[in-house]
Amino acid sequence: MLKYWPNKQSLKLNNEVIKLFCDTKIKIRSNLSNYTSYYLYIDIINHLYKQRLFLIIIEELEKLILDIIELNIKPQDIKELKYEILHDFINATSTQFISKFNTRYNHYLTQKLEQSSCAHLHSEYYKMIELEGNIFVENILIYLTFGCSYINDKIFIFNRLYTPKKHVQILFENFVIQIGNCVVHNIAKNFSCLSDMIYFFKLNTICNSSYLSTRSIALFFNNLNWQNYIYTYIYQPKLIYNAYYRVLIFNVRGIESRYIYTSRLSDLKKLSHLQTLLLLILEIKDICIPKIEKFLLAVIKYVTYTFINLFNNFFILITRAVLFSLQKL
Repeated sequence: MLKYWPNKQSLKLNNEVIKLFCDTKIKIRSNLSNYTSYYLYIDIINHLYKQRLFLIIIEELEKLILDIIELNIKPQDIKELKYEILHDFINATSTQFISKFNTRYNHYLTQKLEQSSCAHLHSEYYKMIELEGNIFVENILIYLTFGCSYINDKIFIFNRLYTPKKHVQILFENFVIQIGNCVVHNIAKNFSCLSDMIYFFKLNTICNSSYLSTRSIALFFNNLNWQNYIYTYIYQPKLIYNAYYRVLIFNVRGIESRYIYTSRLSDLKKLSHLQTLLLLILEIKDICIPKIEKFLLAVIKYVTYTFINLFNNFFILITRAVLFSLQKL
């Protein structure tokens, strides 16, 4: 039987939120390996620190929800301040996560994080995350604090008053994992050089066993940077155009990716000129290539047919010539 998320603030909503948090904490204690087809920032840290990071994120989210309720913040305020909330939340979570490490870098990184404001977050990864802020931040906070009645009715394919619990669970898990990626990215980008960052990871023994050498760590971050560019300018515009959103979820065997349908007309308007141009090129390619393939296939068939006919005629001619020569003999 399909169960639905509560529509408004109530004891039932509070119980569902508590249950969601508890269920997710249980999932976090299982396998957290990356079973997606791409790199994640959290891949660099080992299983123990992944668990700690995700638990810190959930604790910070609990505080954030309580603050929203105590300060009487309205759903419209969340929609307007979602990016500020996101950046503050990432910095707060990063600070809490850093406090678990060796004290040598704590003060340095804390200062760096305090100096980082919304205006200075210009990396491709943050641009990518900000473009998905509606689903990534806004909706999950509204679901957890106000229920589904305040969600835009045109975003998802179902009636907002009949939002499946599974849907909220997926968005919640995606939020936790994406924030985890943001935290690791946030920490890594605040080092002045690669050698300091590598020393920090090794000093605190937080590295995944797959990334123990300097070369492997450097290659990991280079691959991530390249992946972010490709996703930002090719895959993300295509997902937006096709009305899909990629989510990350906890599964029995580890972290996996899924795609959910969502209307993204507002995101389509936020695409840069370059993203729009590349999207146009991809669309032209999708239209032209099948036609070109069809044309080439027809040409190949025609050439093959002509060649076979010529060969047959030539063979018949040779055969007749041989027979004619034999008759003369």
